[in-house]
Amino acid sequence: MKTLVVVLGPTGVGKTELCLTIAEHLGIDIINADSRQIFAELPIGTAAPTQEQQQRVHHHFVGNHHLNDYYSASIYEEEVMALLRDKFERGDVAMLTGGSMMYIDAVCNGIDDIPTIDDATRQMMKARLETEGLPALVEELRRLDPEHYQIVDKNNPRRVVHALEICYMTGKTYTSFRTNSKKERPFRVLKIGLNRDRGELYERINQRVLDMMDAGLEDEARRCYPLKGLNSLNTVGYREMFDYFDGLTDRVEAIRRIQSNSRRYMRKQLTWFKKDPEIVWFHPDNVKEIINYIDTHLLDK
Repeated sequence: MKTLVVVLGPTGVGKTELCLTIAEHLGIDIINADSRQIFAELPIGTAAPTQEQQQRVHHHFVGNHHLNDYYSASIYEEEVMALLRDKFERGDVAMLTGGSMMYIDAVCNGIDDIPTIDDATRQMMKARLETEGLPALVEELRRLDPEHYQIVDKNNPRRVVHALEICYMTGKTYTSFRTNSKKERPFRVLKIGLNRDRGELYERINQRVLDMMDAGLEDEARRCYPLKGLNSLNTVGYREMFDYFDGLTDRVEAIRRIQSNSRRYMRKQLTWFKKDPEIVWFHPDNVKEIINYIDTHLLDK
């Protein structure tokens, strides 16, 4: 039976090295599921696989887009499904790994077929956000799509604007496109979750941020600063550095905030993943146990 092995877990848990070992054991590539590691300009702040790691095992969806490119979970679903069709013609197993919850769900369960926004609508709403501000757009969403208004993150301009883009482009509510129906897949999914003690995760995240700074995160963020309004840069590590560049905080506080917001994102990831009963959880150091679990299920035809 064709099997997609999905290795998931929160930021800083230790997915990369484990997945390299699994991929080498199975003789397969790694399909990346990180919504920011796809951008070529952000290797340090997203902890993307290094060139050495990518030479060990071929990675898909790492550094294959640029910050100005329009990208979404629905595009990712389409592209990964096309890649999996090719992979499963050549073998019986493939592996997906990452921590981006919506990207993983898009491949495992499918997402609603929400229309792709055209450039004219996107530019129009971008201009309105800049001139009118987020509160005005939130109020408009309340009038146009009151059901989605009740659940949307009203402090997240990307989500508010996207819902309004759908309303304007289609003449229908964003809610009308959200069916949340699970799509059938021509393969089985084996989900492996990685987790550590909370205190250990905190320490790893704090140290990883310091390592990123030593590796050149500040210079990387400065190169991206002229594009800071892009949604692709609305992410932990870059928002805080931009505030530092704008004089809203100092460097020490920016680093502290990156650590704090990374820990907050880690908790959000775990809350999301813990709702999925299909995930079997392991400590990432238990490499032999994880590989044995995979091998046993692959033998179960």
